[in-house]
Amino acid sequence: MSYSTSQSQAAFETAKKVLVGGVNSPVRAFAAVGGVPPFITSASGSHITDVDGNTYVDYVASYGPAILGHAYPAVTEAIIAAAKRGTSFGAPTEAERRLAEVVVAAIDSVEMVRFVSSGTEAVMTAVRLARGVTGRSPIVKCVGCYHGHADALLVAAGSGAMTLGVPSSPGVPAGATADTLLVNYNDLSAAGEAFAQCGDDIAAVLVEPVAGNMGVVIPAEGYLQGLKDLCDKHGALLILDEVMTGFRVAYGGAQSLYGITPHLTTLGKIIGGGMPVGAVAGPADILSQLSPAGPIYQAGTLSGNPVTMAAGLATLEGLRADGFYEQLEQRSASLAAGLEQAAEAVLPGKVCFNRVGSMLSAFFTPGPVTDYSSAAACNLKAFSAYFHHMLEAGIYLAPSQFEAGFVSAAHSEADIAKTIEAAAGAFAAAAKEMD
Repeated sequence: MSYSTSQSQAAFETAKKVLVGGVNSPVRAFAAVGGVPPFITSASGSHITDVDGNTYVDYVASYGPAILGHAYPAVTEAIIAAAKRGTSFGAPTEAERRLAEVVVAAIDSVEMVRFVSSGTEAVMTAVRLARGVTGRSPIVKCVGCYHGHADALLVAAGSGAMTLGVPSSPGVPAGATADTLLVNYNDLSAAGEAFAQCGDDIAAVLVEPVAGNMGVVIPAEGYLQGLKDLCDKHGALLILDEVMTGFRVAYGGAQSLYGITPHLTTLGKIIGGGMPVGAVAGPADILSQLSPAGPIYQAGTLSGNPVTMAAGLATLEGLRADGFYEQLEQRSASLAAGLEQAAEAVLPGKVCFNRVGSMLSAFFTPGPVTDYSSAAACNLKAFSAYFHHMLEAGIYLAPSQFEAGFVSAAHSEADIAKTIEAAAGAFAAAAKEMD
């Protein structure tokens, strides 16, 4: 049966009449790769199905949260049970406290948590908290790292902003980013220079411990600790944005993997089990500066939503199964090795792979990819050819060279074998764009 997208095409045209661009998040519109986005009707385990009846092996995983697989029984059962009790109360619940206790137990640097409703909101709150605690305004962020669409952070951003070729956005006033200092990821000397010039004024350094929004970019040895040392020396706070990496690359997040103790951590995605969520977490003396305990204001009607808390608790319980991360690492390593072999057969030395745990990217450049500029050197036409060949072969990847891919516990050996087989033809298609 041939691959068909007629129903998705019709759905996309209809959606454009009432949704901006036909979507509710830019990368979903396929602007970077062309073509029509599949409209998804259902998902189970490692597979998703669209309105045309096409079923795909899914490596988007809702951009990270579906680490157990889609519609994981314990998670869906918890969601249904919580929803039957009421979807929102605007009042405290024990589920909030229980999920916070799990997060505190999992991450050594965390003593208290404030739940919010998105990763953007989590980072926005963490920056406000850092500024309030230090009494300073400037923050340091890395070019190509994406921390949500708050005005002060939407400058030289990655992910969708990179995909669309717009490193910042109209509508963001110059004053909003005047206190945002930009340095290159993995360039500790540049961060040192920023502190040499402005050290007594800098409130915080904000960084993805493993960059995931310019593709997967791995921190150089000593880089994260170097940032922490600079912050400690100058009285600034290190904020690790673990919205993507938290509970994904390790149960204790990237900070446990690399042995870093940040002053603040932002979380999201996995801790909500696929429901909208975010969190700011850290030591009690810093977190207690948030209202109502302290003077730094933050509030949210749907923060700590009971359905989200139930999904998060069920998800983190699933991650504590014996050998969970070891098995996930084995599957991810097997996939990466097979993809590298397939690429080398037709594009020797022309594709670079980065992987940390179950996050991985194939970059259409010789590499190495270590920062924004090396990621931006990728051949986007080659990626587009690769992407569409994989899609038609039943492999669902993120529609952007600059997004991470995610392996879940639901991916089987058969899924991985099918993916590697499809990749052989996809890399051959990409090779035609790299001649």
